[in-house]
Amino acid sequence: MSKRGKKYKKIAEKKQHKVYDLKEAISQVKNFSYCSFPATIELHVALKLTKDLEPKSIKGAVSLPHSESKEVKIAVFTTPADEKKAKEAGADLVGTEDITKQVKEGKINFDVAIATPEVMPQIAQLGKELGPKGLMPNPKTGTVTNDIENTVKEYKKGKTNFAADNQGVIHMAVGKQELEDEKIQENIKEALQTIASTLGNKEINQIVRKMHLAPTMGPSVQFKLSE
Repeated sequence: MSKRGKKYKKIAEKKQHKVYDLKEAISQVKNFSYCSFPATIELHVALKLTKDLEPKSIKGAVSLPHSESKEVKIAVFTTPADEKKAKEAGADLVGTEDITKQVKEGKINFDVAIATPEVMPQIAQLGKELGPKGLMPNPKTGTVTNDIENTVKEYKKGKTNFAADNQGVIHMAVGKQELEDEKIQENIKEALQTIASTLGNKEINQIVRKMHLAPTMGPSVQFKLSE
């Protein structure tokens, strides 16, 4: 385990070991950030795992109301008949055979991969390359679909995928530090609502063990929802 730096330790000494409400937590985590570049506020949600709930099965996608303005490169695996449709929607890479060849050569030059159901048997061989990077198209994230146009547009606008790690923790960016507190709060609530929906529309407190916010550099704070 890497050792904490002096700046981290100095700020951590001021940290109160308490569970904040969401509004307080956002304010605190911004105060704890010490990086010299625009920091990202990260949401970490530790889920209550049951015997019938495997961490690897927990994945989905969320469109935050206040997303970062970031250029997203999208690859679409589809049949030749739908290639024009994908290009017109804004896809950066289109064509199952061409993209498959690039991926096999180690050239993964995209942030999101979308596929139509017909070509999934053809690209199943890419699981080894795309799976570890979280890029394999999956029905749970909505990236296996016949609705190419709207799916490409949603991801271009900032829709993002999420998945639980082996310990059942979901890690997700919910905004830059300079984003207004109220907008970060709205992003967090939308993220939590989507996670709850992914797990069967359960109350968030029924499925969550702990929730933390953390800056790119700086200690995290634990929070709970008061409502």
